[in-house]
Amino acid sequence: MSSSEPTKIDVRERGANAQASDRRLYVQLQVFTGCLEAKGLVRALESSRIEAVLYQDVNDPRGVGVLALAEDPAFFVHGLRELLNADPFAPLALKPEYAMFGRTYASGFETDLEDWLRARPRRAVLNPAWPWGIWYPLRRTGAFARLGPKEQGEIIREHSVLGRAYGDADLAHDVRLACHGLDVHDNDFVIGLVGRDLHPLSHLVQAMRKTLQTSQYIQMLGPFFVGHVLWQSPLREAGARVGGQG
Repeated sequence: MSSSEPTKIDVRERGANAQASDRRLYVQLQVFTGCLEAKGLVRALESSRIEAVLYQDVNDPRGVGVLALAEDPAFFVHGLRELLNADPFAPLALKPEYAMFGRTYASGFETDLEDWLRARPRRAVLNPAWPWGIWYPLRRTGAFARLGPKEQGEIIREHSVLGRAYGDADLAHDVRLACHGLDVHDNDFVIGLVGRDLHPLSHLVQAMRKTLQTSQYIQMLGPFFVGHVLWQSPLREAGARVGGQG
């Protein structure tokens, strides 16, 4: 190849069997305090018809969290921004230290790439049977980035096998988002754990502490937002154009 030829960059997500997609889901959590009455928030979210979850903050008796989903990132600076800057959200105090924003991504082994990128996260966070949620960002150390692909794969696999076991037992279900360059604190990922009960979610976090990845290759973990669903939008078809989604 001639040195004068331009480098070809492919930013598509890739799954198993040569699957490729340039569609993905963006997810953002915004947390507020000062909420004495949440009924108005529910009405505003219902009227907006956006895909979202309204959480009550376990650690703040006046706290709420809004988890919004969209395939078009412009939605977060247009439709969602307008909603959160208008009543009844406007009087609430934003807690920016809990803001999280990420995108779904593929590891190259997904047998159904479109489902993994767009439908599976929606099924998890919008499932009425799984009202508890723990959301947190994390950043790996530079030492992990310097490992070879084989070593990285083994470390990640240990983490994945543990998470899959909790999911298969219907104890905890994860949503994994990449946030490289999207996070104000330079985090790499946003993790969401949702489930029927809170204890198994905490138990999974505890179990993950013993893995090689968490014990040796995580530089920063948290802050943790712990919430219980007050309202969820109905689960719609992944490709539906709602709330500015593409």
